[in-house]
Amino acid sequence: MKTKELALTMLVLLAMSSFAQESEKRFGFELNSGVSVATKKIDGASMNPGFGFEGTLHYQFMTHLGVYAGWGWNRFGADKSFAGNDVCFEETGYVFGLNFKHPIGNSKLAYYVRAGGLYNHIETEIANGDIVNDSKHGFGYQLAGGLDINLGKNWSITPGIKFNSLSRNTKYEGATKQLNYQYISARIGIVKNF
Repeated sequence: MKTKELALTMLVLLAMSSFAQESEKRFGFELNSGVSVATKKIDGASMNPGFGFEGTLHYQFMTHLGVYAGWGWNRFGADKSFAGNDVCFEETGYVFGLNFKHPIGNSKLAYYVRAGGLYNHIETEIANGDIVNDSKHGFGYQLAGGLDINLGKNWSITPGIKFNSLSRNTKYEGATKQLNYQYISARIGIVKNF
């Protein structure tokens, strides 16, 4: 008899916890943007401050742990480079990874830490807008952290810092160039949870 009562109690608790979890918003869509500063030269070229943005979809599969995936773009200008003067380097492609988010006490603040991969390419664009080189897609990595500020009604603002690293070999006018595209970016995002 006690076994049946214990099993029934466990089933009721399991059902209640699944209903409670369903009321939590597990999905989110984030748009973020901000300024970037290169931490390495690209084949000897110094980068001017840049700018970029990302759009990501989040899914929280545990209380504090989730996954994210999306698309991003970042651009740096260079006054002088192997491709000439007044050149831009643009990184575009896909981002994916793990997201850990934990509340700070009983406040509307939480901190987040992300670690993920990139599948991106680097395009070299000259002053008239023509693309003179494309490194083709390859893998890199991304690390990020910041705050999640709950605004209510399933909206949040996410100021933070991120680091992207992508290294690609490419050929330009018969010579092999190694493009080490690394930067730190100060970002602010807006998230809608659903």
